[in-house]
Amino acid sequence: MAGWFTEGATEEEFRLLGTRCSACGTVYFPREDGRCRNPGCAGGELAEVALSKRGTVWSCTDGRYRPPPPYVSDPGVPWVPYTLVAVELAAERMVVLGQAAPGVGVADLPVGSVVEVVPGVLDEDAAAGTVHTTWHWRPVAAEALS
Repeated sequence: MAGWFTEGATEEEFRLLGTRCSACGTVYFPREDGRCRNPGCAGGELAEVALSKRGTVWSCTDGRYRPPPPYVSDPGVPWVPYTLVAVELAAERMVVLGQAAPGVGVADLPVGSVVEVVPGVLDEDAAAGTVHTTWHWRPVAAEALS
């Protein structure tokens, strides 16, 4: 997902990347490189902007079953449940959807709790030596908020 997040960054430096319109200030994620999509804006230059590292849980749910076709997955590989999180980024005035970090479930993500974006693995092809990176949301410990 080239251009959607900082690549090769340390976990502390990892950020989702969006774009901001110079005319109206609207922020987009995923990025918009063509024109401002705000219908009330005549348009301006779009500049890359790193989104907030932390946000608050707006909602979450879990995926406990393998979706039916046309979802593509290898039926020979056991299904691994995952958690989807909708995170509100207050400064950008948007909600961004993404997977929770491995081992983080719905019970770990009460609405309003603080999470941070971290790099994660989307897919790994051991034969080709390829790792496709994505982003995950991870709870922030209460003591780290002080």
